[in-house]
Amino acid sequence: MTEKKTLLDVISPIMVGPSSSHTAGAVRIGLMAREIFNGEIKKVHFRLYNSFASTGKGHGTDKALFAGILGWNVDDTRIKNVFDKNYGIEYEYEFIEDTNKPPNAVRITINDEMVIRAESVGSGEVAVTNINGFNVRITGHYNSILMIYQDLPGVISKVTDLIQRRGVNIASLFCDRDIKGGKASMYIALDSEIDPELVNNIKNIECVYFTAGIRKLKS
Repeated sequence: MTEKKTLLDVISPIMVGPSSSHTAGAVRIGLMAREIFNGEIKKVHFRLYNSFASTGKGHGTDKALFAGILGWNVDDTRIKNVFDKNYGIEYEYEFIEDTNKPPNAVRITINDEMVIRAESVGSGEVAVTNINGFNVRITGHYNSILMIYQDLPGVISKVTDLIQRRGVNIASLFCDRDIKGGKASMYIALDSEIDPELVNNIKNIECVYFTAGIRKLKS
């Protein structure tokens, strides 16, 4: 007998939880925040907006976000009981209504050092939209490199030259800055796996403050 599948079976991720947007999407946001921070997480503050805030608890959004921070994937059966154990990370939640924000939005503050804004856009798809005040658009579809650096002539060419020497194709590149000559961010999506040596070489460029290699999300 052939099993019949609904459209939801085809387009939704295999996951624990009742909602692809509120549960799977939240896990993926947490996973991306963990990758972007790229260090030991001791404390995390979640500010959930709008639908995430009003219906999130019922869908396990609070649990899913924290599970992603721990590095768990969307199909991990431990998600529903994530608060039952102490993982050595302090966590706190705020629930806010703000019509200026997307319906499924969250601001994540890690160790009082990094602020990441993200949203769940449906069917488990997500986007990180801002990191420490810099606009980005990171969807998790590509392995990528993120860097924050001083806005000086020649920095972009130095970075792209290092990538090209490795024979790696750049799928997309996005830059943002606060003011001319101030701090800037660069997000580079790659058609390859993350090369730790390449990330380290970029990190060693003078005037680069922060670099992270971000692995693409699992399907």
